Amino acid sequence: MKSFFKIPLFLITILAISSCDSQQVETETIQVPTAEETAQMNKEWIEEENLLINQFVERNEWEMTKSESGLRYLVYEKGEGKEAKSGMSAMVSYSISLLDGKEVFTTKEIGPQPFLIERDNIETGIHEAITYLKVGDRAKIIIPPYLAHGLLGDNGKIPPMATLVFDLRLLGVSE
Repeated sequence: MKSFFKIPLFLITILAISSCDSQQVETETIQVPTAEETAQMNKEWIEEENLLINQFVERNEWEMTKSESGLRYLVYEKGEGKEAKSGMSAMVSYSISLLDGKEVFTTKEIGPQPFLIERDNIETGIHEAITYLKVGDRAKIIIPPYLAHGLLGDNGKIPPMATLVFDLRLLGVSE
């Protein structure tokens, strides 16, 4: 008697599976942009980001220097110490905010931070910016996303595609 129920159950299962297979699955085609289209999209994105940064600078009435990479900086308090150079260890204190003014990090939470200029794993823009400073300098530094945390952010406090505004002080350098 048990085998009598197994056969219909088996047939129903086979029919159910085969009916699922007969349904057509629609596929979506995704068009991948060409290299030229990607380059154009990146160019437009950078131009849009530059416009937002320029508006921010104008609102704050800052006269900033713009580097070839797109980084902007303004030394607003001059120090008289040694110049920071590639390979040196630098000690900095800073706060980071977004263009909307929201502070996302400050070294007040953890104390001044040392790093090796152009060697440690920190924002590319900071490596560049620090070489424009002398010990004791305080500077406003605007780092576009492509010199900061880029498309992903830091998976924490800094969102994806964020322009960062640093208020940074170079406390010391050593060879």
